Amino acid sequence: MSIAENCEMVLNNIASACRQAGRSIDDVRLIAVTKFVPIERIAEAVAAGIKEVGENRPQEFSSKMEFFEEQGIAPHLIGQLQTNKVKYVIGKAALIQSLDRIELAKEISRLAEKRQLVQGVLVEVNIGEEPQKAGVLPGELPAFLDMISALPGVQVKGLMCIPPNVGEGGARPYFARMRRLFEELGSSAPNGVQMQELSMGMSGDYTAAILEGATMVRVGTALFGARRAI
Repeated sequence: MSIAENCEMVLNNIASACRQAGRSIDDVRLIAVTKFVPIERIAEAVAAGIKEVGENRPQEFSSKMEFFEEQGIAPHLIGQLQTNKVKYVIGKAALIQSLDRIELAKEISRLAEKRQLVQGVLVEVNIGEEPQKAGVLPGELPAFLDMISALPGVQVKGLMCIPPNVGEGGARPYFARMRRLFEELGSSAPNGVQMQELSMGMSGDYTAAILEGATMVRVGTALFGARRAI
């Protein structure tokens, strides 16, 4: 199938999941994951209606930024971010979706203040409490958000997660737990912290994520097929 056909299929699946959940399709945003995808192939997805993309690596994000700007595409940084790489994405990423530690938040805030802007972020949650994965543990979220709320250059917009690799059916309970956290924090978040976006679900489980309340799904392989490093 072509990229255009893949886009149509994914969008149709999103619409179907929204209908099943009694939600509007406008409530869910498709973030096309463009890691290792050359600009020519991303352009095919843009022509098929893709409006937002997610890059995993800051330097690849930066190298594609001119193209994203020319196309009017909103780029998100969805991969792990080292503090010394914040300079590549600050003020350019629609959202940094992988905020997972206070040191990173402080560096984002420092550079954002220097440029007289406020950077939108999502807090990455280690919803499966897996020791090998990044992310804030669910029980530590309230204290973490309290600390972040004091940083003037950072605006928390919601949460992101990558559940354990247990298949679509196995992932759904983790998505349900994320939704509960999202809703609980929405009613008790510190000043300056917003719970607007719940980013969860990838190529193998995005329909389950939508059924459990995702407002963003991050889909790469289902759109572009298997990718090789560039």
